[in-house]
Amino acid sequence: MAQEKTLDDLFLDTLKDIYYAERQIVKALPKMAKAAESAALKAGFEHHLRESEVHVERLEQVFEMLGKPARGKTCDAILGILEEGKTIMDEYKGTPVLDAGLVAAAQAVEHYEIARYGTLKAWAKDLGLNDAMKLFDTTLSEEVATDEKLSQLGVTEANRKAA
Repeated sequence: MAQEKTLDDLFLDTLKDIYYAERQIVKALPKMAKAAESAALKAGFEHHLRESEVHVERLEQVFEMLGKPARGKTCDAILGILEEGKTIMDEYKGTPVLDAGLVAAAQAVEHYEIARYGTLKAWAKDLGLNDAMKLFDTTLSEEVATDEKLSQLGVTEANRKAA
């Protein structure tokens, strides 16, 4: 008979998922920054790269709190989202709609991260992992702020240029 899974198990699996995702995002952001035509979008990607590196460090702190090795678990969702971003960079390079596409691709990444960090924050609270909950809350706030900045860039600059 299969062993019953617990919220602790689900929490750890999701932690591994977002750890893998963040590390993939750290690899993708320099490419997105290089592809961006807008100086503001390029700077935004570079800023979020530095934040994402800190997000990885925070996740490593959570693994340490749990006494577990910091190890990722392949996240097909983020791989698909990042692949869509690559397709936009390839297919729209040199066109006025490239930055609008990059904003949309980046927001898909942000929304995935917001969903994961929100869930992990709630589960950490339920599991009594208050220090981990605080780390997730900080990261979640940063992800929401990045999403808002991307929306603003899309509305004020990228979408107008594309139209």
